[in-house]
Amino acid sequence: MDKPIARKPAYYRYRYYIIGAAAFIALLVYVGITASGGRKLRTSADNLIIGEAVAGKFLEYVDVEGVVQPILTIKINTREAGSVERIVAEEGMMLAQGDTILILNNPELIRSIEDQEDEWEKQLISFQEKELEMEQKSISLQQQVLQTTYELHRLSKSFALDEEEYNMGVKSKAQLDVQRDEYEFKTRSTALQLEGLRHDSVATSLRSDLMKNDLERERKKYLRARERMQQLIVRAPIAGQLSFVKVTPGQQVQSTESIAEIKVLDQFKMHASLSEYYIDRIMTGLPATIAWQGRKYPLRITKVVPEVKDRNFDIDLVFTDEMPENVRIGKSFRVQIELGQPEDALVIPRGDFFQNTGGQWIYKVNESGTKAIRVPISIGRQNPQQYEVTSGLLPGDKVIVTGYSTFGDAQELILK
Repeated sequence: MDKPIARKPAYYRYRYYIIGAAAFIALLVYVGITASGGRKLRTSADNLIIGEAVAGKFLEYVDVEGVVQPILTIKINTREAGSVERIVAEEGMMLAQGDTILILNNPELIRSIEDQEDEWEKQLISFQEKELEMEQKSISLQQQVLQTTYELHRLSKSFALDEEEYNMGVKSKAQLDVQRDEYEFKTRSTALQLEGLRHDSVATSLRSDLMKNDLERERKKYLRARERMQQLIVRAPIAGQLSFVKVTPGQQVQSTESIAEIKVLDQFKMHASLSEYYIDRIMTGLPATIAWQGRKYPLRITKVVPEVKDRNFDIDLVFTDEMPENVRIGKSFRVQIELGQPEDALVIPRGDFFQNTGGQWIYKVNESGTKAIRVPISIGRQNPQQYEVTSGLLPGDKVIVTGYSTFGDAQELILK
């Protein structure tokens, strides 16, 4: 007869399900621990840079590369159009003020100036002729005045003689009255004639002044035309080095066209580009220095270009005292721009931790140096060598400042 088979225990029958559930729970625990940041990572301390939080003086400054440029660059523009007849100065030459750079030729302008010169000569001859006529008229007027004055004096004497003869009884009263009427008529007539001669003289003088003014205007017009001829010779407006000439003989150039450039080399400036991060902190007048062969040379910001290009903006600095002996156009120096005065602060060395953590946390090494734990911090100001720590660390604390790209999200580092 058949024997009954004993029923196996439940744990045996569902053993595979139990094992799978346990593995799934273990996986969840592992994932939870990992997600909570509790993961530990072993790493070699020899490959790390460990810095110390130190309480000391902090100077906020920017360290950038500056390029030496001339203090002033003058662009040379033509004042008259024409073709390049001859280039006198070569690129790189040192020029004094007024030295000839090149000569232009403009036949049309030359003809125009010659016509202006002919017109001026005609005006001059015409003025001389009219001036001679006015001088002759002036002499004639003076003769008329003299003659009229003489006639008046003669009549005055004649009338006085007639009065004496009347008093002596030689002439009758009727004769004296006739002579008196003639004398009074001649007197008034002479006065009117003298007044007319005076007005003629004034009018002649006025016409002479007007003609002289017209002649002076024509003379100035002619001189301006002659000055245009001089503009065909392009000269150096200031002493300096001719950096380039961008025209060739025979080339036609227009008025106000830029054809050359002069660099003033009696003083230099530094040109630098800074990150837009500092655009609100940089202003004219800020001090700066460059270090060369153990000496520091002071500078001052003189120009800030507010326009941002490729996330940078430009500044110019000038030396306020001595310059390094080897200053040459195009040479580079490291420029340290001070953004404030030294202040007491807690600082740590710069490192790549800031790029990976945003300055929000850092690995702090324990006293025995066997492990480092992630701690939150706050970063304030910075310079090319240090960060200012405003909270999260104390003086003497040691922190890891490099290697963060390999740590992942480890909460604790075990240092070997």
